Amino acid sequence: MRAATYSQYSSDVDTIEVRDVPEPKVFPGSVLVEVRAAGVNPVDWKAMTGGLDPLIDATFPVIPGWDVAGVVVDVGLDAPEFQIGDAVMAYARKDILGPGTFAERVAVSAAAATRKPDSLTWEQAGGLPLAGGTALRSVDALGPIAGRTVLIHAAAGGVGSFAAQIARAQGARVIGTASERNHEFLRGLGVEPVSYGEGLTERVTEMAPEGVDAVADFVGGQLETTLSVLTPDGVHVSIVDNDVLAHGGRVIWVRPDGNETARLAALADRGELTVEVAGTYGLDEVPEAFRVSREGHVRGKLVIVP
Repeated sequence: MRAATYSQYSSDVDTIEVRDVPEPKVFPGSVLVEVRAAGVNPVDWKAMTGGLDPLIDATFPVIPGWDVAGVVVDVGLDAPEFQIGDAVMAYARKDILGPGTFAERVAVSAAAATRKPDSLTWEQAGGLPLAGGTALRSVDALGPIAGRTVLIHAAAGGVGSFAAQIARAQGARVIGTASERNHEFLRGLGVEPVSYGEGLTERVTEMAPEGVDAVADFVGGQLETTLSVLTPDGVHVSIVDNDVLAHGGRVIWVRPDGNETARLAALADRGELTVEVAGTYGLDEVPEAFRVSREGHVRGKLVIVP
């Protein structure tokens, strides 16, 4: 089968090449998925540079990609949840870097997969699991938020926009930081936008004079602002800043979980979670997708379509 691969750690995305690789083995408790769409996440190109090497071993050549949506074409032993022909979606990270989702087919743990609702396109389903799962875990970690005020740093980004929608669906008032060009987008999600940068603390304080009850940081470098606007009993999380641990915060890292992905799918199916697709790319265009992702100005999801 064809797959996008890299043979060593590198920051040069042009070293990615499409090659023929062996068909994945369908291990017990897994399903073989014909890939229809696979979301691009910043972790994909960060892993390529060796950024995850202290945490995860790599088996080269590595096929990048952890998100997937596709059709089950084979079912392994002890995977009664699915049958051939099922449309599924999953956050398909394994314990090593190696057999990823930027390929024609991928073996996925049945425990990580869930059925794709008909209301989602392949591209939307393929772009949702990792970023959506990170957002869901972050909002869950904030505790009950109905009727409370939540500040989201980088609310127009991939994870932030999902978190904002999830928090709104749970009844929270959401204030979201973003550049002015994304303010109208956030208003469309029911979010009160605020410009980031110098003076952010003062602007948030004007909007929430008594402070905010919870903060979710999806960009980093915001701890001083977070602590200055948070109520004394407020809670805060970050996906990028370990310094929050010393100030009562929590760092979020999402693991594959089909039940969590099913919750995301249900939110999307009810119209409470919108997945905006910013662009689609073939296997040969993975380097370009990585370049666009690295620029950091994407609103919505970039998706690989083998």
